[in-house]
Amino acid sequence: VCFIGRSNVGKSSLIKALFSLAPEVQVRVSKKPGHTKKMNFFQVGKYFTLVDMPGYGFKAPKDFVDMVEAYLKERPNLTRTFLLIDGVVGIQKTDSIAIEMCEEFSLPYVMVLTKIDKASKGYLAKQVLQIQEFVDTQTQGCFPQLFPVSSVTYSGIHLLRCFLAHITGNLHQ
Repeated sequence: VCFIGRSNVGKSSLIKALFSLAPEVQVRVSKKPGHTKKMNFFQVGKYFTLVDMPGYGFKAPKDFVDMVEAYLKERPNLTRTFLLIDGVVGIQKTDSIAIEMCEEFSLPYVMVLTKIDKASKGYLAKQVLQIQEFVDTQTQGCFPQLFPVSSVTYSGIHLLRCFLAHITGNLHQ
């Protein structure tokens, strides 16, 4: 699986929160946007590999498009792409480009709304409804459920962990 999103959307923070109970998955988090310059691979036990992609948009590495497009196109074993969207600002122009890329490459992907602790409940509800409407009407490869999460309060983390375990074959029903 891979995690992709704008610079400073909280990819590394989310990965750190998701694997807070797995000390073998060590993730470094920086306060500076654009800290992740290369793809970081994390082997999660014997189960699966998780890839933390560099951010796009502001502070993106110069070779971002070549590096990320090649990875996404040429990985038949890529189970799911987690596209992180800032829950406070919603889908931005650069996010739309990433969505188009996922759709063009026919990638199975899911939208994760980050930083939900920074918005009021009313504002967040409005954002979720708008983004859900977008997913329902404008996408084909996107998983129909959004995952609103906070790496600070851990809100939504357990549900996303369960989804991740399910899609990687580690949670049997």
